[in-house]
Amino acid sequence: MVILIGTAVVCSQLGGQVRRQARLAQANADRNGAIAGFARLLMGINRREDLWALLAREIARLLDVRTVVLAPDMPGESGRRLVVKAAVPAFDRLDLIDGVAARWAYDTARPTGPGSDAMAVSEWQFIPVLGGNVAHAVFGVGREDARMALTGAQEPLLASLLDQAGLALARIAAEEDMLALGKVQERDRLRAALLSSIGHDLRTPLTTVLGMLRAIRPETARQQAQLDSARGEAERLDRFVANLIDMVRIETGGLERALEPVDLNEAVTAALDDLRRVLGAHPVIVEVARDLPLVMADPVLLHHCLINLVDNAAKHGRADGPVTLRARPAGEGLALAVLDEGPGIVAGEEQRVFGMFTRLEGSDRRGGTGLGLAIVKGFAQAMGMEVAAANRAEGKGAAFTLLIPSENLRQVDGAG
Repeated sequence: MVILIGTAVVCSQLGGQVRRQARLAQANADRNGAIAGFARLLMGINRREDLWALLAREIARLLDVRTVVLAPDMPGESGRRLVVKAAVPAFDRLDLIDGVAARWAYDTARPTGPGSDAMAVSEWQFIPVLGGNVAHAVFGVGREDARMALTGAQEPLLASLLDQAGLALARIAAEEDMLALGKVQERDRLRAALLSSIGHDLRTPLTTVLGMLRAIRPETARQQAQLDSARGEAERLDRFVANLIDMVRIETGGLERALEPVDLNEAVTAALDDLRRVLGAHPVIVEVARDLPLVMADPVLLHHCLINLVDNAAKHGRADGPVTLRARPAGEGLALAVLDEGPGIVAGEEQRVFGMFTRLEGSDRRGGTGLGLAIVKGFAQAMGMEVAAANRAEGKGAAFTLLIPSENLRQVDGAG
């Protein structure tokens, strides 16, 4: 009898273990099936809005809970307020405490609400949705009766589902970046093609006009003044066309350079000679010592840099104010500055003035095409130099400086 009772007890325990293992195996199978089914649904998602709706709907169905997804108004703008992107049952906003809890989860990338160590007073449990280790949204679960939203067995399933969503989100973000990059590249290609077409279509007739204007010999002082005015405007248009073509060369990587030793005095004199009509009544002050080292530069690119900087100073400086060209040692290198006496540059805009088509309101950089300074920057960098903009330390006006590093300098034979 004792043996039979013992056998019955052992069989009963074994049967219980088998039943528990069977239930555990079924639960694991259900969980794996849920994850696999969710992953299949994610494969067809390529928009954030669709992902949020799928998250709220499927997790509400699988876990029998209320769900909500919150994300910034615009993707990638972490400082913006969180808004409800999807919810089951549908609603459009959280109360104050729940909103603070959601924001905390988003900012810290840590769970909040019941069962966590932060904002336990909230009725919702919020978990950050991570994509590439960055929180892109917050997922909330809750119940109508304010009980704990998840059981111990449900928490691993939710974590797995949100991990899957994070991978999908990273994929969507990468696709968005590629699409945005493609649009930018196409826009830049079309812009370069347009600028190149305009520049080359204008260059041929403009060359003819300039040649004819230079060949005309006036018979009266009035004709001379009219001819000077026409030549000045034609030369200004020629510089504009040259700037268009140069900008295309910079943007398309077609810029060729041939560095050779250049005398700064000669380069400055040549630029000023080409701009004598533009300078007009502006007094020109040249402070370039004769014993400076030679500069390793492309003569043509350096000439364009100086022309654009001097033209910029004449255009935006005081009407009868001086234009100063000053060369000074700068550390082991050299600094060639072009200074005007205009209103100067608005604080904080010193880098933006070199942007393509940039004309700043509230400063002396309002007029012009917005190409000249962008070309100076592109040409300077092609020669291994930099260019900087600032307001003058003494007096009023702007200073644009070509910064020539020591490796671009060559001492003249016999110089110290």
